[in-house]
Amino acid sequence: MNADPVRGDGASRRPAAIASACALSLIAVPAWAHSGTGLAGGFVEGFAHPFGGGDHLLAMVGVGLWGTFLGRPLIYLLPVIFPLMMVAGAIAAMFAVPLPPVETGIAVSVLALGACIAFAWRAPAWAAMTIVAVFAVFHGCAHGRELPSAADPIGYSLGFVFATGLLHLLGIGLGEWGRRAGQARAVRIAGAAIAMFGAMYLFRALPV
Repeated sequence: MNADPVRGDGASRRPAAIASACALSLIAVPAWAHSGTGLAGGFVEGFAHPFGGGDHLLAMVGVGLWGTFLGRPLIYLLPVIFPLMMVAGAIAAMFAVPLPPVETGIAVSVLALGACIAFAWRAPAWAAMTIVAVFAVFHGCAHGRELPSAADPIGYSLGFVFATGLLHLLGIGLGEWGRRAGQARAVRIAGAAIAMFGAMYLFRALPV
C-alpha cells in the first residue's frame, strides 16, 4: 500500500482528525486489559474483557492494520495466527511455564506493531508471522493466569477469542478504508499513535 498524495483541504484534515479520534477514544479506557485478580467467567465477560483496556485493544487493531498493509496472504494469516498462539500462551500460563515479564512483553507488542505500521515496514512473511506469534503468547499468558479462577473458563475463552477476532477485523477495515480512500498517511499516523501508547505502557511496565 503506497501513500498517495493528499488532495484538497478536506482531505488534508482527515489524517489529523482520525489520529485525534483514536487518541481520545483510547484515553477513555483503562491502561491494562488484565488485572490478574480473578474473573467472573462466561462468554459475555470474556467478550467484554479485551475492550476494557488499551493494551490488548491496540495490539489487536494493530495486527489487523499491519496485515492489511502487508497484503495477501498475511492479511488473512496474521489474524488467525494471533488467536491460536494466544491460546498457546494461556495454556503455558496455566501450567506455570516460565516466560519473560508478561506486562513488558505486551507493552513491547503495542509499541512494535505501531512502529511497523508507522514506518510502513513490509516485513517478509516469515518475520511478520513470527513477530505476531511471539507477541500473541504474551497476551495469552496474561489472561491464562486468570482462567483457573473463572466460573466458566471455556465460555470466557470463547468470548475472549471472538472479541479478539472482531478487533482484528476492525483493524483490517480501517486499513482497507485507508487503502481505498488514498489515505495511507492516515493509517501511518494511526500506527504512530499506537506506538506512542505502547511506549507509555512500556514505561509503566518497567521496574522503578
